[in-house]
Amino acid sequence: MTTTLSSDSVDLLRNEGILFPIPVFGEEEIAGYRAKLEDLAKREGGKLSRSTNQKPHLLLPWLNRMIRDPRILDPVSAVLGPDILCWGSGFFWKPPKDPAFISWHQDSTYWGLSAPDIVTAWIAFTPSTAESGCMRVVPGSHHKDQLPHKDTFAETNLLSRGQEVAVEVDERDAVDVVLRPGEMSIHHVRLIHGSEPNRSDQPRIGFAIRYIPTYIRQTAGIRDSATLVCGTDQYGNFDPEPVPESDFDPAAVAFHAAMLERSEQILYAGASEVRHFEQPSVRG
Repeated sequence: MTTTLSSDSVDLLRNEGILFPIPVFGEEEIAGYRAKLEDLAKREGGKLSRSTNQKPHLLLPWLNRMIRDPRILDPVSAVLGPDILCWGSGFFWKPPKDPAFISWHQDSTYWGLSAPDIVTAWIAFTPSTAESGCMRVVPGSHHKDQLPHKDTFAETNLLSRGQEVAVEVDERDAVDVVLRPGEMSIHHVRLIHGSEPNRSDQPRIGFAIRYIPTYIRQTAGIRDSATLVCGTDQYGNFDPEPVPESDFDPAAVAFHAAMLERSEQILYAGASEVRHFEQPSVRG
């Protein structure tokens, strides 16, 4: 069963920059996905490595199927149109009582993409509540242009540069994006958002998928890659990404490694330091 957004929901997303909750997966199905993820983390030494967590859909068939799931794509296509690429994906995983947080920021700051016609689908694998450090957003803030940011590289900041928006954010305007397992939110690339540490006794896990229409291009001067998940691509602005035949099959790993090198150049252009995508010490 798919979820098709009503015209009112599309208008709300365009006006507010955020739409939630959107039902996607049933309890049993999302629990199965969570078990797969936790098994993967165990095989990587107890924590998902930064390299695996950069576009993991290129390494794992079950995630490659998820980014193409009509239950996710139908709401996304109501906003972006019929021709869609998956440009990125990754998990935001906060263990219980973990100090990790995400500072107020706009996603578009260091991505190098040509237009802000971009959305993120954020799927909850576990309950995402105020206590567990759910995403917080400032509705309507996406109507602002690209705002200046400063890099902090704070150790407990989950963002690539620890970036934070260099303007004052009135937290009284913020809204908690509370989700049950299997529900998702969709937010605009320029929406100001962040999240607090997980103060609960349970992990808070979400899977973020970055979707772009096919006419978007990379402006960083580096050839980028993306996965066509809906419609056709008549522009060819991105190298097509292969579908993994099995978990970490050699061809997928080789492509993924080359992709990581390009991603570092794009995400850290002009930065004072780089958080490298080190390979996990354990993957067997």
